[in-house]
This record gives sequence, structure tokens and C-alpha cells, in this order.
Amino acid sequence: MRLIENAQVMANGQIILSKDIRSRLHLSVGDRVTLICDEDRVIVMHSAVYAMTMLQRAMEGAAKKGDIPSDDDVVAWVKAIGAEDDAE
Repeated sequence: MRLIENAQVMANGQIILSKDIRSRLHLSVGDRVTLICDEDRVIVMHSAVYAMTMLQRAMEGAAKKGDIPSDDDVVAWVKAIGAEDDAE
């Protein structure tokens, strides 16, 4: 659901995000946000979510390039590595 709020730019450039916006973005005191300027609009994202989105885009297709045929193969590989670590 779309949420539209207004904010005022202070003399030092700060804006205050409403409680509803902070809740929607799961923001707490001290969290960082990423501002994406696109033409005449700004998108505000929780920085951790933005970083994960960029990582997922960068990794898209990596499994095929790495010759990993399925999710089950990845799970088996992780279990095998865990078993090796337990044996040491």
C-alpha cells in the first residue's frame, strides 16, 4: 500500500521521517537509509535492504555460471562443508 507523507528540509539539510514511514521501512534510531535520486523524485530505502538488493542483482545467474544445477545441490554442498568442519 502506498504511503505519501510530506517533510520539511531544515537549514542543515535534514528531514524528519514520520513514524509511519520509519515503521514501514523498519527503521530504528541510528539506522542508515539510502537515497536514490531518479529524475525528479527520491526513493528512500533502508540501507541494509538496498545492499541486499544490489548483491542479489550482482549474483543473478552466478549459479548457472558456476555449474550449480539446483538449490538442493547448494544445500548438499553447505552440509558437506559443515560436516568437514565438524570432523576437524
